[in-house]
Amino acid sequence: MNSAMIKRVQQMKREMERTQEEIVNTEFTSSCGPVTVIMMGDKTLKQVVFEDGFEASSKDDLEMLADMIVAATRQAGDEIEKFTAEKMGKYQAMLGGF
Repeated sequence: MNSAMIKRVQQMKREMERTQEEIVNTEFTSSCGPVTVIMMGDKTLKQVVFEDGFEASSKDDLEMLADMIVAATRQAGDEIEKFTAEKMGKYQAMLGGF
């Protein structure tokens, strides 16, 4: 590898690291019914918020609430995957044969 190629690879590595850091530090919000979840780009669940006035008054309500939390979390995870693919896709295309 020549010097210019090495510098280009090092620059791309730095850009990829910055992009990965951006992804990790981005908050993703998803709602399902009275439930809103906030996840970070590394898929760490940051917060679960319930709509003001929401009350679970039966076992069925609690089961439905659990399902809504799972659905909102999956939805946020899907958004993270899509965002990550968009942000990192250009690097995968550049590295194609590596």
